[in-house]
Amino acid sequence: MKTLILIRHAKSSWKHNVIDHERPLNNRGESDSMLVSNYLADKALNPDSVLISDANRTKLTADQFIKTLQLKPEIIQYKHELYDFSGYDLINVIKSCDANISRLMIFGHNHAITAFVNTYGDKYVENVPTCGVVIIEFDINDWSDLKPGKTLTTLFPKDLKV
Repeated sequence: MKTLILIRHAKSSWKHNVIDHERPLNNRGESDSMLVSNYLADKALNPDSVLISDANRTKLTADQFIKTLQLKPEIIQYKHELYDFSGYDLINVIKSCDANISRLMIFGHNHAITAFVNTYGDKYVENVPTCGVVIIEFDINDWSDLKPGKTLTTLFPKDLKV
């Protein structure tokens, strides 16, 4: 069995005169990443590997989760290939993961994440929102054998706001 924890970066700011890759989070993005990561802190996610798009907004989102979930630095990698919007590179990154990794956490971007969730999960999600988390379990022994699995969890910031 393999478990994939997909997290879309939190809301980014358009106020800064920077290229897309360098956009930071806005205030809502910062508060949502804190809210969602705090909720997940006692859920025993325990990823074996954490892969993060090298875009600034994705790294900033991941930083909050890394801190809150107390993830070890040695399991964290930044990958430019995850700065992907179509989903092709996302699938290739997942399929190329070592078979020893049972629980994989990935921080990435839309449209790639929503497309992946609807292709490989068994629950339709119209749109994975910013800072949304989707956990999918796969009945496989090797990531290269990726096939549709079971959507275990969808968690969106709005679910945690009263």
